Amino acid sequence: MMNPTSFISRSPEETQALGEGWGREAQLGWVFGLSGDLGAGKTQLVKGIACGLGFFNKVQSPTFALINEYDGGRLPIFHIDLYRLESRKEIVGAGLEEYFYDPPGVAVIEWIERWLGTEPGSLVSSGSNFRMVKIEQLSETERRISYEDFGA
Repeated sequence: MMNPTSFISRSPEETQALGEGWGREAQLGWVFGLSGDLGAGKTQLVKGIACGLGFFNKVQSPTFALINEYDGGRLPIFHIDLYRLESRKEIVGAGLEEYFYDPPGVAVIEWIERWLGTEPGSLVSSGSNFRMVKIEQLSETERRISYEDFGA
């Protein structure tokens, strides 16, 4: 575990570039949990992670589908959006829990607080990596992206 790190993004391109670096580092079983208001830049970060993993097709938020799977890169990406789910029970009922622990690729989960509540470390199982990411809108163009790693 490391101390929280913070990055100020001044454009969608900078947010995407940060995600791209994370995607290049990502290994099998990694989970990125994203928290932030609507329009904060969560999906922009996911686009970057996908590019870093070698997936260059369209990435869009799975708000209504709940999960989008992207193949064709170095590892599969499971892009999950919990916005429409209110509780852990609903998340389990939707069959999404399996992606939170050692996914068969890389899982990126928007609205992760719907699952974690106040316990970010609770997502980590033995040998897995979890990056908790919080995106705060500072102005029309600036975002503070804070993150902390848990696990292996």
